[in-house]
Amino acid sequence: MEIEEILGTLRTAGGDTTAIEVKSAAGGYPSTTLESLGALANTPGGGTIVFGLDERKGFTPTGLYDIQRLKQRLGNEAQDFTPHVRLSISDAIVDSKPVVVVEVGECDAAFKPCTHTTGKAWVRSYDGDFLLSDLERQGFLSNRTAPHFDVSPVPGTTVADLEASAVAAWRETVRREDPNGLGRFDDDALLRHGGVVSGTGELTVAGLMMLGEYPQAWFPRLVVHVARVEPDGSFRNAKPLSGSIPRMLASTVDWAAQNVDYATVSGPDGHLRDVPVFPLPVIRELVGNALVHRDLAPWSEGIAIHLRIYRNRLVITNPGGLYGLTVDRLGREAISRSRNAKLVALGVNVSAPGGVRVVESLASGLIRVNAELDDQGLPRPTFVDTGIQFTAIVKATRQKSPRTPTPMVELIGPKQQTVLTALVEGGQLGVADLVERTGLSPTVVRRAITALREKRMATVVSGGRGRATTYEAT
Repeated sequence: MEIEEILGTLRTAGGDTTAIEVKSAAGGYPSTTLESLGALANTPGGGTIVFGLDERKGFTPTGLYDIQRLKQRLGNEAQDFTPHVRLSISDAIVDSKPVVVVEVGECDAAFKPCTHTTGKAWVRSYDGDFLLSDLERQGFLSNRTAPHFDVSPVPGTTVADLEASAVAAWRETVRREDPNGLGRFDDDALLRHGGVVSGTGELTVAGLMMLGEYPQAWFPRLVVHVARVEPDGSFRNAKPLSGSIPRMLASTVDWAAQNVDYATVSGPDGHLRDVPVFPLPVIRELVGNALVHRDLAPWSEGIAIHLRIYRNRLVITNPGGLYGLTVDRLGREAISRSRNAKLVALGVNVSAPGGVRVVESLASGLIRVNAELDDQGLPRPTFVDTGIQFTAIVKATRQKSPRTPTPMVELIGPKQQTVLTALVEGGQLGVADLVERTGLSPTVVRRAITALREKRMATVVSGGRGRATTYEAT
């Protein structure tokens, strides 16, 4: 990756990304370099470290203390891992000052986790590098072979633990959709060939999770844990949602509809409507993907799927990374790879309450997610794959404002409208940000903000007297 492309990515993101990290290195060798090497080696696709840039000053060059010594120490530390971390080191110039670009190769999956001689290993998340726990280490080890945990028998279960109405609906759909294949079997043979019942007569993990009456009697943490996160970091309406996968999916979407913020927008017909800041079809698709693609290996049985709704973003995490494809292909082509092949096959013919299929057979779900977000003027999701955890992030900051309520223009002046539009499109902004976006003077911006707050069209998000203040449209 060329330095111009790296800088563009960093400035667009406003900070480090999952695949790119910058370090100042102006005063010496950064103490966090070791964990960055290990974390990127364990990250699908590897990553890049740039030495000589200051993130706090807009990624401007700092000047490096001793380039040759930096390179030598990088090479030495790379040899202290098992297997050795593969590095490609090159020089670049930014604003007439040197920087060092280090491409860190991904460790072969058959040898993950890449581990330091101290016995420590690190993993990268969307918000930093973390020391790998013993439990997460088991996740890497289980990924060394093809996964089949969804077809494992669940001791102590029988067909009596299935939800009769769900099985009947699934059987009817299979017979209609695949009459000459799976649909030609009856009763016990259908359950066995469909992957609901194992050869021992016990339910499979897939059968229990998709059609079971209450799977959490055996797997208490295979739930969706939902929470609304307030600006002060506290949780509101936090709870685990349980039941079979179809029931958890329906419950999660219902909960989200009650906990997301709503915005008043003007549709093409000119009528005002209240719409969720995060489109519910997008939430449904991303949560459905987390439910059917999560890792079902023993190491992950104690880890729930998490849905967190913030004011400006939605975050969904599940244990287990992507299987058989990379992040850059998601939502670009109708292709599907799954660590839980039998679970996905079952979900194709199972509907959640309300009649919507749990799994789309054409693997077009993320393509539709992108289309829905494009229509709403929202940025497409960001996906972060660490190999043992997958995260989907949807931001609420609109890239365009396709449906601005027209009556609002008549209620406020043109400068107030300009500032309000910037807040609607930009999310949480300070005075300096508004000056840059609108071209108005700081005095005019402050007057407009005061007027908008009096009309309850804008509110303070953080800060206050004597501190930098940020605002958002209400």
